[in-house]
Amino acid sequence: MAKRTNAQPSAPHAADRHDLIRVHGARVNNLKDVSIEIPKRRLTVFTGVSGSGKSSLVFGTIAAESQRLINETYSAFVQGFMPTLARPEVDVLDGLTTAIIVDQQRLGSDPRSTVGTATDANAMLRILFSRLGQPHIGPPNAYSFNVASVRATGAITVERGAAKTVRKTYTRAGGMCPRCEGRGAVSDIDLAQLFDDSKSLAEGAITVPGYSIDGHWTLRPFTESGFLDPDKPIRAYTKKEMRDFLYREPTKVKINGINITYEGLIPKVQKSFLSKDREAMQPHIRAFVDRAVTFTACPECAGTRLSEAARSSLIGEISIADACAMQISDLAAWVRGLDAPSVAPLLTALLRTLESFEEIGLGYLALDRPAGTLSGGESQRVKMIRHLGSSLTDTTYVFDEPTIGLHPHDIQRMNGLLLRLRDKGNTVLVVEHKPETIVIADHVVDLGPGAGKAGGSVCFEGTVEELRTGGTLTGRHFDDRATLKEDVRKPTGTLEIRGAAEHNLRDVDVDVPLGVLTVITGVAGSGKSSLVHGSVSGREGVVSIDQGAIRGSRRSNPATYTGLLDPIRKAFAKANGVKPALFSANSEGACPNCNGAGVIYTDLAMMAGVATVCEECEGKRFQAAVLEHHLGGRDISEVLAMSVGEAEEFFGAGDARTPAAHTILGRLADVGLGYLTLGQPLTTLSGGERQRLKLATHMAEKGGVYVLDEPTAGLHLADVEQLLGLLDRLVDAGKSVVVVEHHQAVMAHADWIIDLGPGAGHDGGRIVFEGTPADLVADRSTLTGEHLAAYVGN
Repeated sequence: MAKRTNAQPSAPHAADRHDLIRVHGARVNNLKDVSIEIPKRRLTVFTGVSGSGKSSLVFGTIAAESQRLINETYSAFVQGFMPTLARPEVDVLDGLTTAIIVDQQRLGSDPRSTVGTATDANAMLRILFSRLGQPHIGPPNAYSFNVASVRATGAITVERGAAKTVRKTYTRAGGMCPRCEGRGAVSDIDLAQLFDDSKSLAEGAITVPGYSIDGHWTLRPFTESGFLDPDKPIRAYTKKEMRDFLYREPTKVKINGINITYEGLIPKVQKSFLSKDREAMQPHIRAFVDRAVTFTACPECAGTRLSEAARSSLIGEISIADACAMQISDLAAWVRGLDAPSVAPLLTALLRTLESFEEIGLGYLALDRPAGTLSGGESQRVKMIRHLGSSLTDTTYVFDEPTIGLHPHDIQRMNGLLLRLRDKGNTVLVVEHKPETIVIADHVVDLGPGAGKAGGSVCFEGTVEELRTGGTLTGRHFDDRATLKEDVRKPTGTLEIRGAAEHNLRDVDVDVPLGVLTVITGVAGSGKSSLVHGSVSGREGVVSIDQGAIRGSRRSNPATYTGLLDPIRKAFAKANGVKPALFSANSEGACPNCNGAGVIYTDLAMMAGVATVCEECEGKRFQAAVLEHHLGGRDISEVLAMSVGEAEEFFGAGDARTPAAHTILGRLADVGLGYLTLGQPLTTLSGGERQRLKLATHMAEKGGVYVLDEPTAGLHLADVEQLLGLLDRLVDAGKSVVVVEHHQAVMAHADWIIDLGPGAGHDGGRIVFEGTPADLVADRSTLTGEHLAAYVGN
């Protein structure tokens, strides 16, 4: 064996010098020429107040550029089918590796999308049943509720040598239930909500929004088509008249010399309302749809989505519908018990996927759970499934608050998973606020010092111990611990829940106290959301604020979303003697060159589109003539460029005093959004900002009970204190506040706690504790009690 004679250490290999991700001059959103070096193969946590620029740096700069560079390795033809990504505003990005983004974006809410289809577990189950199921009904597609059965017979001509015509019969076995088309539910229209059969059309029998007697043109096809007698009560219609009224297919008719299309009321309602996204509807339209349309489990497939043939094929005594309906932890146990050497590799891969669900704390889900019903935290963890067993190393995993929706007990498990990904040689970047996760970081980057314009700078880089003494806002609040209240409020009444059995709830009876701050807690999957949204939300006087995303385009902003722009436009119109529509960038006042967008978008096919500031309005979005009108010395574009705090002062006194606008601005400031710009596009807001914007909007509703779903999501340690103050003000104003929450500071601040458990899925669904936080800490009989006791130092 040859010996080394040179005792001097050799110089490091050139390839080993790239141990840092270098960012220089980042200017995405509110970042102010940020320059930073991030160690590779380490766990780095990015923290800072909501709106400080964390997501802009991690997702908008590092992850976005990594994805863009990967996309550029494909051919132009392939890139034409991929999302186009522009290069972030940054001078230098060096040392990037392949980025795998695991964000909080909800999984698709398509009714055919389930937990199983989102994770490939369904695909493996279908193959398993196509190999072992008895009776054998066909290939894997025969077990898929997204594939319809097809049969066709006809003649085809084969042009090879002497062309000849051949008779062919084509069949494809699919597993889709033909009645509900794989949705598991069928919709039924309540005719009593569409019309009053005691009245005639001329008397206003149709009660659908927009079909009043005043709405002349919507009603004319019914009253003047000649198919119906407008003066005859609907209950007196013959069978033919009723069919023409409700179901007639589109038919051309002439009214006063004008050709129009007559169509039955039901297909008209289906096209006008039911084909649209419910969340995008106006409130009165949405209320009508909720009244008129009922969704019930499909009577043919009993909600399983599958055809009778797919349900009849069994392994042992289990069909694929039974397997998908099982709790995943039970399904894993069933798969372990299968003895089938012919499909051993498939069973191993399926079991690995199912065990990943258990490992990540989602063993309580079922594969047939609709993907749209998962919370943001659950969606993020489902996306992690495919990465846990991956053999890839030296990649960059990017997480957006992975602890959202997790009980303190579950956070420890999540921390272990993050460390495992790091120890396999990966770079892990985490945007996070919870000190329980920040504490495991190898490297911490704190952005701030404030939010919006006051943020966008790196305030601190270093270890967790250095952060504690670094003097930043995060460092000062890192070891904050809320204390238990000495005196709790007395309830003014109760909201009774009896026999709640939705999802995993086990006939729960509980009284939710009114007039106090009530926190409902328990491990993830214990039944909290099922209890609150199934038995409390929807009652009269209850205002429910969930984690659903805000719908809006890049033209939408806080001023339009909250209704703030209406009083502002009216104030400008009154002061200048012109129409309010002039002060809308989406209406008459829009710059004609950019149509009120402020920028000109140029589509470059497979390359990223280019957005350039409109030269005519210089990005102000309004016509020059509109900007000549002033209120309090400011034009409309200057007002929309103000922060909430500046605008609150502007509209509070002087010539611009507008009480209606000032009230809305006060609510925005109350929820901690004083730094937000009135005209900032909604698409640029962080998750925490969007939720607080919804809260500010709902505070105007005249409800006696507010239901909040994890309002601390996306909040910095320093902001939680402000949120508690807001909740106190709501209760002191006579409201009842019910919060679904895991944050110990909110639990400690509560007047009453309802703890569900003891576990998740079929191990939960019961009330394990009711009482004050002090009693819960003293009792320590539940997981929540143990963690809360440790948090308050008892």
